[in-house]
Amino acid sequence: MTLSPLPLKLPIPPNRSYESVWHHFEVERAIADRLKAANREERKAIYSTMYDELFAQVPDHPRLTRRADAAATAKMNRRKLALVKPFAKPGGSFLEFGPGDCRFAFEMTRHVGQVYAVDIADQIGPDIERPNNFDLVVYNGYDLDLPDNSVDTAFSDQLIEHLHPEDTADHFRLVHRLLKPGGVYTFRTPYRFTGPHDVSRYFTEEAECFHLKEWTFGELAAELRALGYRRIKAYWFGRNRLIRLPMIAFLALELVYPWLPMNWRRGHLRYLTPGISMAAYK
Repeated sequence: MTLSPLPLKLPIPPNRSYESVWHHFEVERAIADRLKAANREERKAIYSTMYDELFAQVPDHPRLTRRADAAATAKMNRRKLALVKPFAKPGGSFLEFGPGDCRFAFEMTRHVGQVYAVDIADQIGPDIERPNNFDLVVYNGYDLDLPDNSVDTAFSDQLIEHLHPEDTADHFRLVHRLLKPGGVYTFRTPYRFTGPHDVSRYFTEEAECFHLKEWTFGELAAELRALGYRRIKAYWFGRNRLIRLPMIAFLALELVYPWLPMNWRRGHLRYLTPGISMAAYK
């Protein structure tokens, strides 16, 4: 059932109208609702088509408009490189989950020996030349035909929040299997206490669209430790600077954050904790 449009909680971008953002919200929420209600086998099918369905119905989706903007792509690649470079091994293997159009994965072929881009669909485009040390692996979100102990550095940016909560542990187990001993999974994901961060942010106080779960540092650290990662590091990341801070500092802040008003958290805490950046070692 289509709900009546809701009042805005945040200003919409200048290149979009209220009607287009509301339409985007309705379409994405409907697909997300199907995904949340699906069992594991049903989720495999939804994962493989959800973005095609979304982009077909929302042609002004920000991901599509950024893809056509070379300057925006270059800026995004610089940001991701700042996240990854401290962990990438020259001459080693690098795997990115959820690479989208793979522009950053292509960039990484200049810095490591072999790049694997793992996604639920091929979004590169038929006329794009692929580097020789690059492989795209399309999978169903669960089963990945790559050898154990074969990856030096795994990476994802804005992926964890898109996983069904029942699938997150499976994802971390899969990465752990692929990593070499001493290998690292470094990732960035939106921070729940400053969210929601999907299109829901314009209309609701909880993520209702493709961010199926937004996390905290404490939740992720506990999940990773339970799954066998031996060392976990937390970082502040902003202005393309990655600064390691003690995990205890973030955990202490999380005792206070839930008591703060949402408008204050959205407006001020995004500078103190602009997102979750972590590195988990096998």
